[in-house]
Amino acid sequence: MSDIISPAADERQPGTGKTLKGRTGAGAAPETRGRTTIADSVVEKIAGMATREVPGIHSLGAGMARTFGAVRDRVPGGHPRVTRGVKVEVGERQTAVDLDVVVEYGVSIVDVAGDVRTNVITAVERMTGLEVVEVNITVDDVHLPTEEDEEEESEGRVQ
Repeated sequence: MSDIISPAADERQPGTGKTLKGRTGAGAAPETRGRTTIADSVVEKIAGMATREVPGIHSLGAGMARTFGAVRDRVPGGHPRVTRGVKVEVGERQTAVDLDVVVEYGVSIVDVAGDVRTNVITAVERMTGLEVVEVNITVDDVHLPTEEDEEEESEGRVQ
């Protein structure tokens, strides 16, 4: 793009200087000087962390992914995957998030889902500047208090 000098504007407003349009460089706004690309994995991590912060969420992931993740977490040196149960689509200005969650028994699923949506949208938009167009939540399971007792017993037998 070439610089356009508007002599008519200069003649009407003496002493204001020449008007340059389409110019980049020191005078251009910082947000116009390059491109920022945010990887899907970054948005997945943000959404995963924001989901786990909500009271009433036991874990993320569905079925076998959750089972394999639990085994991986127990292996010495294993780290929990923040992105388990999180899928995103990231465009240039917008993103969509899909979550598979397990909620605690006794909580209102509707309230927890609303809190998760609010927290995920707030975190992703604040940290990335992307507009979150939707947060789809699938509740795959309800975690019962007795399930913890069974897990602890099975851990005690095998060492």
